[in-house]
Amino acid sequence: MRRYIPIADRKIRISVVGCGRISKNHFGSIEQHANHMELVSVCDIDPAVLKEHTEKYQVPGYQDMEEMLANEKPDVVALCTPSGIHPEQAVLAAEYKVHVVTEKPMATRWHDGVKMVRACDEASVRLFVVKQNRRNTTLQLLKKAVDEKRFGKIHMVHLNVFWTRPQSYYDQGKWRGTWEFDGGAFMNQASHYVDLLEWLIGPVEKVQAMMSTTRKIEVEDTGVLNIKWRNGALGSMSVTMLTYPKNLEGSITILGENGTVRVGGVAVNDIQVWEFDKESDYDSEIQSANYETTSVYGFGHPLYYQNVVDVLRGEDEPETDGREGLKSLELLIAAYLAARDGRTVSLPLEY
Repeated sequence: MRRYIPIADRKIRISVVGCGRISKNHFGSIEQHANHMELVSVCDIDPAVLKEHTEKYQVPGYQDMEEMLANEKPDVVALCTPSGIHPEQAVLAAEYKVHVVTEKPMATRWHDGVKMVRACDEASVRLFVVKQNRRNTTLQLLKKAVDEKRFGKIHMVHLNVFWTRPQSYYDQGKWRGTWEFDGGAFMNQASHYVDLLEWLIGPVEKVQAMMSTTRKIEVEDTGVLNIKWRNGALGSMSVTMLTYPKNLEGSITILGENGTVRVGGVAVNDIQVWEFDKESDYDSEIQSANYETTSVYGFGHPLYYQNVVDVLRGEDEPETDGREGLKSLELLIAAYLAARDGRTVSLPLEY
């Protein structure tokens, strides 16, 4: 049994590595939890970006992560860097006995994800994988209904992610749209929706996939999955980053013997259908759970950070640790193998 020493008598010292597109959600979450957490440093390889953030947050800045770890001795680092370098950075943090919060996907390769989990286990540090969409009010209600078995036997599940990412988005950085550092529409943009397949419905038995590429990138920008779960449910998932002219929909529909639910909107933020054979006391919360959003990220990062704080203070267990993160990574890798080889891929990938 691993022993984690709680940080209960002072603020948790956190450093943010990578100050790009997603980092603002982390900086904002740290500010919201200022009573228990303090930003002590930032790290970015771009001198101009680093200068901007050191001046804004009035903390030391580093271009080298190892130098930062050695000098600042944070309790935890938040990895907001390209996905393909999360593994080496997580392993490095573990070597310095520093806890890790990593953005999705935790890695772009299966063996790298496993390596991250093992390194943090051996160092007795926590590995948190950000799955902020799980904290959305709409999905919390849906998860409750699934856990209470209100659907009865689930027959069919379908997810749509109809968003847009123009060529200019991929041209922002050489790492974008690459197999090694980024992954495609499923692994990057839609990975939180892939996470819902296992989190809500259960372990997947097998998957089929077809994918295509229109933008000038290595990876897919469009694809479809067929899925069979171990509980017998069948489902599918349609993803594209080619929607004109803007993000249209991020949705999930569940059809069961005793219930039908559709959560839509641009980012599963609007419960559009909620019908069950028997009523429950929280059915009245449906309208208040819906929320307006112009961001596909939702508002779950501060709620996710609450769990990080509670765990590091010794008051809770992780909602999504490294092993939980591996579940969606395994499904993603299975989908890519299925598309590449034109075959049905069974899970687990290894025994």
